[in-house]
Amino acid sequence: MAKIRVGRVAEEIKKELSQLIQSELKDPRIGFVTVTDVEVTGDLSEANVYLSILGDEEAKQQSLAGIAKATGFLRSEIGKRIRLRHTPSLLFYLDESIAYGNKIETLLGQIKTNEPEKASPDNKGDGDADV
Repeated sequence: MAKIRVGRVAEEIKKELSQLIQSELKDPRIGFVTVTDVEVTGDLSEANVYLSILGDEEAKQQSLAGIAKATGFLRSEIGKRIRLRHTPSLLFYLDESIAYGNKIETLLGQIKTNEPEKASPDNKGDGDADV
């Protein structure tokens, strides 16, 4: 039962944070940010928030710094929007999984285009020539 509640709280925090970051934060350092996942501890004291940020490394760090600066505001807004006795502390992390997936996809595409034509089923390529 507790796992279900933790999951529901995590989803609610994810939904509310997404809306807050998109519409309420006015910091010019914050670029295009997507909340990809939220993991809440079993006692609901901490929420690990994973963010995907569009841009180069400097833009990512600037956006992360802007969000870190707004953590107090975000936590208080979460407390107002979600009825919890204690609002979890928000810890923000950069989620590189999407960029990593894109890199893997690009590499696989390059391998596929550079792949030599496969041998026909008759030619097994075992090195034994029929003479």
